[in-house]
Amino acid sequence: QVELVESGGGLVQAGGSLRLSCAASRSISSFNVMGWYRQAPGKQRELVASISNSGSRRYADSVKDRFTISRDNAKNTVYLQMNSLEPEDTAVYYCMVITTTSDYWGQGTQVTVSS
Repeated sequence: QVELVESGGGLVQAGGSLRLSCAASRSISSFNVMGWYRQAPGKQRELVASISNSGSRRYADSVKDRFTISRDNAKNTVYLQMNSLEPEDTAVYYCMVITTTSDYWGQGTQVTVSS
């Protein structure tokens, strides 16, 4: 079992930055993949960014060159640095991990970008 706790969401003006954090309840070094998804009102949940345990990163086209995912195994935490935020980035952001046996989700953190 893995518990994930997100933090760092909030209200920001367009062009601003936020850093989301996702703290896991146990060591993340063996997790195959950690990632961030988001879901805007009336839309499907979509992958924003992911990072494998080898450090390989994937990004949605809409956030490339603006968002950066990273992980700190010593702190059991994955981060999402979000720069140049746009109103279209407004959504609930969810942390997700994939282990060898299952996948787990956090409760989500709201990000609202005002124009």
